[in-house]
Amino acid sequence: MKPSVNLLSPDNHALVLIDFEGQMAFATNNIALSELRNNVAIIGGASKIFNVATVVTTVAEESFSGPVFPEVEEFFPIATSGYIDRTSMNTWEDENAYKAIVAKNKKKLVLAGLWTSVCIVGPALSAIEEGYEVYVITDACGDVTAEAHERAVQRMIQAGAMPITSIQYLLELQRDWGRQETYVPVTDLMKKHGGSYGLGIHYAHNMLKH
Repeated sequence: MKPSVNLLSPDNHALVLIDFEGQMAFATNNIALSELRNNVAIIGGASKIFNVATVVTTVAEESFSGPVFPEVEEFFPIATSGYIDRTSMNTWEDENAYKAIVAKNKKKLVLAGLWTSVCIVGPALSAIEEGYEVYVITDACGDVTAEAHERAVQRMIQAGAMPITSIQYLLELQRDWGRQETYVPVTDLMKKHGGSYGLGIHYAHNMLKH
């Protein structure tokens, strides 16, 4: 009856959202931007529902990359969330970002962002080398080509990172539909951003009324 230590729970990890900005998205080609935005909303919503320790970081926000996705700002408003802007492509090499992540005091790190082969590979490999357990939400990451994304994911897996998806992340935190305190927020999030699965939930809830 004891769950695996490799499973994520709301309090055993920190989520790091990296460079979900317009300029980075414009060149992303391995995933449709509409799908990417929905996946970002799912993980952002999940982190808020389950009160996950979260760091939001940007790169050259005012001079090049632009503002964060609306789906990030919805759950982490700019005015109150303390975004960390960097010049370094590797978040792990930025002193302020590094200190913010380490200060969460979690040995499991979950990463998502743009681009996979640069801004995700850098902190993933660096954190693994420092003894962290790293998970990468691969369908909430994007790159300039499918090849670039896939090779980056393979490289991280070979180094020990664990790939997961956005819905997997959300449901791994919920884990039990008997957790009524989060049931409604989770299903509402999926109805809005969960594609066909969300439509299925919407259908089921309405059919039960009959």
